[in-house]
Amino acid sequence: MSVIIGIDPHKRSATIEIIDSDAKILATARYGTDTAGYSEMLVAAQRFPQRVWAIEGCNGVGRHVAHRLVADGETVIDVPAKLSAQVRVFATGNGRKTDPVDAHSVALAALRSPNLRRVEADPELVALGLLVDRRDELGRARTELLNRIHRLLLELVPGGAKRFLSAMQARALAETVEPGDAAARVRLRLVNELIDDLEVVDRKTKAADKELKQLVLARGSTLMDLNGIGPCGAARLLADTDNVHRFVSRDRFASWNGTAPLDASSGQQQRHRLSRAGNRKINHVLHTMAVVQLRHPTAGRGYYDSKKAAGKTSMEAMRALKRRLSNVVYQRMLADQRRPGPTAIQSNGELPTAS
Repeated sequence: MSVIIGIDPHKRSATIEIIDSDAKILATARYGTDTAGYSEMLVAAQRFPQRVWAIEGCNGVGRHVAHRLVADGETVIDVPAKLSAQVRVFATGNGRKTDPVDAHSVALAALRSPNLRRVEADPELVALGLLVDRRDELGRARTELLNRIHRLLLELVPGGAKRFLSAMQARALAETVEPGDAAARVRLRLVNELIDDLEVVDRKTKAADKELKQLVLARGSTLMDLNGIGPCGAARLLADTDNVHRFVSRDRFASWNGTAPLDASSGQQQRHRLSRAGNRKINHVLHTMAVVQLRHPTAGRGYYDSKKAAGKTSMEAMRALKRRLSNVVYQRMLADQRRPGPTAIQSNGELPTAS
């Protein structure tokens, strides 16, 4: 008998519910995620030879359980949190949330949604995802350090420092300061310490970009040939997309990354609005790509200007451009996976006429 094992994962525990094809509950239990608890959970599931594990949040808190199961040869599917939340409301009649209820809603969502993504833990892509997450953390740390440096320099230098400030420029500016009292001396010392931290972060960022570039090229990807995509953006696209063939069309890919507009028409009024759904990290990569192309005389800039000339607002034209660039990225990723080896392709990275 084929069963679905719904899991509500946490860091140190996992609540499971096993249902059959008729949604009949066969078992419910709670296990630890340590070695002993995980082994007990596997033994309990092995009573059902034909089984599928459904886990909520395989890219978040459920990732550690999902990857352990995949490594042990189990079939695991990823259930989006929004989907299980909708099922929970319909199944219980309210929004009451407990671990057993969550496991039940995850199992039901998997039973009634046959097209959910199967988790495939590619070690290289997992490593790429970890490294790009670290690169993002370095970027946030740099921004925080710069904000603190700016705040202190404003109290030491009349008018403060310029907006875009490098560590070298900040140190040169600090050297011109002659503190007149104890407070100014402490501020200057803190500025110098923060500049030291900034230089460390800059070195780590440069090394991270170099490593990401090598890994992206090693996978045979030509995403960095596209205008506006660097090593960090290419690594994010590869790590989060996983297998681009799981999207049957470029429209599905755009819906997943949040660039497909939502229909908000009513009566005779036909309009679309911005989608806040989808993978926001991939959406950010496409937004950065669009901004870079707008700064240069590219086909993307021409497409944006044509939308403005047609009466679109700046925001509407930007949304249209991001949707267009989503098609470009999708086509490039498909072409990269069809290519037999990591051979480089020369391209200006602009909008193809076929899109």
